[in-house]
Amino acid sequence: AAGAFGRDRRAVRTKGIIAGLLIVAAVAYLIVSNTGATATFFLTIDELAAMDEEARGRRLTVAGAVLGDTIVDEPTLPRVRFDLAQVPADPREVQRAGGLAAALQAAVHDPSARRLPVVYAKVRPELLQHGAQAIVRGVLAEDGVFHADEVLLKCPTRYGEELPNQVEGS
Repeated sequence: AAGAFGRDRRAVRTKGIIAGLLIVAAVAYLIVSNTGATATFFLTIDELAAMDEEARGRRLTVAGAVLGDTIVDEPTLPRVRFDLAQVPADPREVQRAGGLAAALQAAVHDPSARRLPVVYAKVRPELLQHGAQAIVRGVLAEDGVFHADEVLLKCPTRYGEELPNQVEGS
């Protein structure tokens, strides 16, 4: 009888270990899958252009510097149009430029920097101004215009010296 009791005990212990491993695996899966779903990938304007046709019609997030002289506010619609200028994503390039504020200023003053026209069909954001760091989320249309449904801005006077955290993948 003692042998049967020992086998039952081992069976219960084995089942407990298996159940525990399944719970750990389920929790790990949930953490990994939710992290991937909430991670944001910021494309530069050059990266967006390199995607060519693959970018069209897909929901994307793009970062750049606002060109103030391109801002056209249409408050009766409401809608605002503006262009973004290419800003490097590599932190070493940003450091070589003298920090994020300097990199953004260089981008808006560089006539050869690639540009992205943006249409935002909402009221003009208060911080939308020349040289602001912008992160736009939306869809690139067939005509090359980016139709944003979300615009995140950082006022030029509030810069830290780093780019937004970028996560690989999409």
